[in-house]
Amino acid sequence: MDHFEVFGLARRLVIDEADLQRRFYELSRRHHPDFHQGGSPDEQAQSLETSARINAAYRTLRDPIGRVEYLLRLEAGREAPGSDPADAAAEAGRAGVTAKAPAELLAEMFEIQEALQEAKAGGLDEAGRAALSEQLGRLRTRHGEEQARLRGPLSEAWDGAAIAERPRVLAACAESLATRAYLGTVIEDLAQVLGEEEGHVAHHRH
Repeated sequence: MDHFEVFGLARRLVIDEADLQRRFYELSRRHHPDFHQGGSPDEQAQSLETSARINAAYRTLRDPIGRVEYLLRLEAGREAPGSDPADAAAEAGRAGVTAKAPAELLAEMFEIQEALQEAKAGGLDEAGRAALSEQLGRLRTRHGEEQARLRGPLSEAWDGAAIAERPRVLAACAESLATRAYLGTVIEDLAQVLGEEEGHVAHHRH
């Protein structure tokens, strides 16, 4: 049973979060281990397992970006019960749902990475700090735009896609996630060099 099925939902990315929360509370009350303390050991173990599954499903699906990431893994077969990681990776490639950040972004970031290396090696003068701060602001804006794209247009595109269109939409989602992750990594590096905290940028280093 996948996370969507736990709550009786279709594999959609635009979810009524209030409805999701209501379903979560209902299932949590029904399967909470405290209500099964008088059951057999097997029943208590089943209650614990079901409760853990409900909590994991809710943590993932309540986050719009987490939903996209999970859907990609699900559609690639990487969330199938008992699936082998090597087989899953191969299946992901065949499904066309893995991606790297676009080449033009990587090329654009190359100059920033060079400036970062110079800053780490020899320190920053006032002009260099100002230039990197300006870059950091632009990258934060782009990171936010990529998140908005995942939450909005790409999620809506998946929900409305015909079966034949789904691989294309999944590939676009995968590329957007890769772009977001790469931007997040560069933002974190820039913030560190500039001595800033970067706790608000959530990303994964893929």
